[in-house]
Amino acid sequence: MTPGTVLITIGRLPKALDFARAFHAAGWTVIVAEPFRHHLTGASNSVAKRRVTPAPSASKAAYLEALGRIVVEEGVDLVLPLSEETMHVAHLRDCLPAGVSVYAPPVEQLLALHDKARFAALAASLGLAVPRTAVLGSAEARALAETSDYVVKPTLSCSGRGIVFGRAGTTPCPASADAQQIVQQQIRGPHFSTFSIAHGGRVSVTVIYRGLVMSGTVAVAFERVEHPAIAAWVEAFVERTGHTGFISFDFIVDSDGLPQAIECNPRVTSGVHFIETQDLAASTLDPAAPSPRLRATREMQQFYPTLTETQGSVFQPARFGPNLATLIRAKDVSWSAADPWPFVTMPVTSLQIILASIREGRSFGEVSTRDISWFE
Repeated sequence: MTPGTVLITIGRLPKALDFARAFHAAGWTVIVAEPFRHHLTGASNSVAKRRVTPAPSASKAAYLEALGRIVVEEGVDLVLPLSEETMHVAHLRDCLPAGVSVYAPPVEQLLALHDKARFAALAASLGLAVPRTAVLGSAEARALAETSDYVVKPTLSCSGRGIVFGRAGTTPCPASADAQQIVQQQIRGPHFSTFSIAHGGRVSVTVIYRGLVMSGTVAVAFERVEHPAIAAWVEAFVERTGHTGFISFDFIVDSDGLPQAIECNPRVTSGVHFIETQDLAASTLDPAAPSPRLRATREMQQFYPTLTETQGSVFQPARFGPNLATLIRAKDVSWSAADPWPFVTMPVTSLQIILASIREGRSFGEVSTRDISWFE
């Protein structure tokens, strides 16, 4: 695709900074539009302009109308959603001027992957390993809970929001006020996450990583690992669904060494930080592009959240030592000597998220995505 103007629809998260730098280096004009007036990516010298939109949580119609207006006013050629806002932005596909593309699968395909119940059913129908999963309140859910420890969580959620655990033989109760929730067999074992870019059922790259420092259930420092069985699961899913676009999964590897996918995130996750930034634009847009290179470093962190978690674990020796070692050793995901201001100004540009997290006692990840997430 010939370089033009790209509209990135999130700016507050480090993954948006990676794509802004990548597309700028590839010759694109980068515009960032999102509800926060000040944000991490907006401080980058890769960004030509920042635009403010309503939050989807306040008015989905107003949010899409604002994006459509920005596309026309700025002469946008490509709309690039990256995070939880993807489910909203995908609805622009059929109402943009000719020649403008939205980098997202069709809405129905996206929602089938985002919905934890529908994703589990789809993966199982493809012959891929997933935990037993049923809709809360159904006979299947009651039967599952009779024989297995389980997890109750919202069907549509992100950042580990609203999860409770139950013991076999107990009655599953709602984990939150969400309209629909699932009961899922609890699998015990190490947890891994993935990020992939796919074109027409072919995986261009898959990054597999595990959390080193956690903020709630969300990793703020992570380690890239090799796991052939997980890579094979991802390749099989992408091939059998013919997927194009970003796609990510969370896995638990059971006691038999079998990876079971507990959920799918049809968007970008922190695994993107392990990909060489200058390769991201081509690997995203060009199916014929070589597989992007992976960074030599195996450990990455979001420095300020990792610092906060390390400070908070001072009186917990089992956590503090490993957290401190990671803080000292891991490379920050945002730092670039050629583009230093996003890292330097992050305490200011992220202040509203930090204060809300402290005030409400919620994780940074949950607070930073709640106004853009899809809960319908």
